[in-house]
Amino acid sequence: MLIREATDGDWPAIHPFFRAVVDAGQTYAYPEGLSLEEARPLWMEQPPGRTVVAVDGHTVLGSAKMGPNRPGRGSHVATASFLVDPAAQGRGVGRALGEHVVGWACDAGYRGIQFSAVVETNTPAVTLWRSLGFVVVGTVPGAFSHPEHGYVGLHVMYLDLT
Repeated sequence: MLIREATDGDWPAIHPFFRAVVDAGQTYAYPEGLSLEEARPLWMEQPPGRTVVAVDGHTVLGSAKMGPNRPGRGSHVATASFLVDPAAQGRGVGRALGEHVVGWACDAGYRGIQFSAVVETNTPAVTLWRSLGFVVVGTVPGAFSHPEHGYVGLHVMYLDLT
């Protein structure tokens, strides 16, 4: 598996699993049914952010977007979001993307990484981020409307890079 900068040509390969993950309604608060054109600006970051893809040959297995969590006085803390094609789950794609983002943030001089909206029932993600050193610094109760569990919390998770 190779992780590389995403190109405009990668978006048509990312969009189907973006839709699959978002439309499942279990991990992202994006609206369902976003078209190729509607979803693109939500995922394909512009500088100072960046978007990467994890590929196996010509097959895109997953993607991550990253950049400063906030502009100006908050720009020393990074943030990121991750998508793994459901067909590629269990192959270490999420971990590889997570490790890539941590390395990128360290190399770019960020002081930490903040994830503001990790759905508390997304056990695989919470477990992965904890294994990479992230801690839950708080949970917003009932902030996510889950299709199976009803209103569940959103964790704010943080990794100190200092």
